[in-house]
This record gives sequence, structure tokens and C-alpha cells, in this order.
Amino acid sequence: MADRQTVGEMTLDELLILVQEIVRREVTEQRSSESFTEAERSLDEIFSSIDQNMIILPPSAKSSLELLREDRER
Repeated sequence: MADRQTVGEMTLDELLILVQEIVRREVTEQRSSESFTEAERSLDEIFSSIDQNMIILPPSAKSSLELLREDRER
């Protein structure tokens, strides 16, 4: 694969290996950054943030099922 210069010159297997390597690298980087972020905040801080940012709809708000039915009727 090292002697190939463009994706168009790669075989399907070589392209698959390349894509898998890229995805594996990205997932590893994402997991590393997530674990760092989680370490900065305690569970109490996370739960507090959830409570503060929770969207509470008024009692008169339509349910998602009602909205779907309305959309389907259009």
C-alpha cells in the first residue's frame, strides 16, 4: 500500500484497510479526549448541569406522537 499514491490506484482491500486505520485512530483520539473531559467534572457537577439545562415543556405542549400524526396528515 505504501507504493500507492492515490485512492484510485488502491485495491478494494487496501482501501478498506486504510479506512479502518483512520477510523481506529479517530476513535482512539476521541476516547482519549472524552476520558480527559470526564475527569475534570464530578458526577454531581454533571447531574447539576443536566438539571439546569433540562427542557421542561408546558402541559399544553403536544406530544411527539401528536406532532408525528399532524405531520403525516399534511
